[in-house]
Amino acid sequence: MTSCDCDYILPNNKEWEPHYNNCSLVWRRYLGAACPKNGDGSLRLLNENLTKLDSDVIYHLGFDTFHYDLSAMFGDVKFVCMGGTKQRMKEFAKHMAKELDVKNYQLTNLTKHSHRYAMYKVGPVLSVNHGIGIPSMTILLQEILKLLYYAKAKDPIIFRIGTSGGLKIPPGSVVISSWGLNGTLEKTYNIPVLGTLRKIPSIFDKRLSQELQSLISDADGFETLIGGTMAADDFYRGQARLDGPFCDYTEQDKIAFLHKLADMGVRNIEMEATAFAAYTNEAGVRAADVCVTLLDRLKGDQVKPDKATLLQWQERPMKVVGRYIAKYYGNNSRA
Repeated sequence: MTSCDCDYILPNNKEWEPHYNNCSLVWRRYLGAACPKNGDGSLRLLNENLTKLDSDVIYHLGFDTFHYDLSAMFGDVKFVCMGGTKQRMKEFAKHMAKELDVKNYQLTNLTKHSHRYAMYKVGPVLSVNHGIGIPSMTILLQEILKLLYYAKAKDPIIFRIGTSGGLKIPPGSVVISSWGLNGTLEKTYNIPVLGTLRKIPSIFDKRLSQELQSLISDADGFETLIGGTMAADDFYRGQARLDGPFCDYTEQDKIAFLHKLADMGVRNIEMEATAFAAYTNEAGVRAADVCVTLLDRLKGDQVKPDKATLLQWQERPMKVVGRYIAKYYGNNSRA
């Protein structure tokens, strides 16, 4: 019988989920299938075509499996953090160097030659930007999954940090996503494949979200909550804004729609959560989406806080995720 193989990050709490989503016991018991990971925690991607390649070119990252020893380069990676902009992820790399007390590190963009994304490595942490929206993010995410697979990284955890619009919560609040909702109000990532629409469930790891939230304190000075996230395919009409170049609905329509989202449990709106949850779940990798809200969409459409305030707020997801990663290594060092 399959047993639990959870690589617990924090000690058990009776109020938390007892297992991570990628626990082999959970997969067998509830999904009737084996979790796509090996006994040592490394990824077991199910695409058999990969085994037929003499060399796999990971095009958008500028790596391949012939010229690069990916295991030597990335085999120690435990945490991957993704976010929209190159500058934000460079700042996160600096933040993690401080949190983990990494000495004499160099912030070298490991994928500079690809001219697509920026990737930085600080100890066991990869920090990489993914651009805006699901298409750009999923290209990066899928190639990161292949990178981790070839590197034989053990039990990796992937975070996405970013900005979003809030619903019925104060601007500057941080939302840890419990699930992703698409533009047709389904908790799935819908993607056409070979002319047929496939719907992949978009649920985040509940235990991981609970662990993240447990590290928040009143001294942080901002609210952090777990809630649903809508991932739109468009910044304007897709998010019911009134200030885009096109608008074929009324303000009353917009407000009614946003209230409907809030009643469903949606607490923020961004442009990546559904696909991020879907693909990490399918790969058997724990993941969390942690975003700060820049406004309450029920009170307007435009982001109006000054730049200094926005930069301060954007540090909040970094603090939450960075504290979690540092806590893990603190726990390990005392073991």
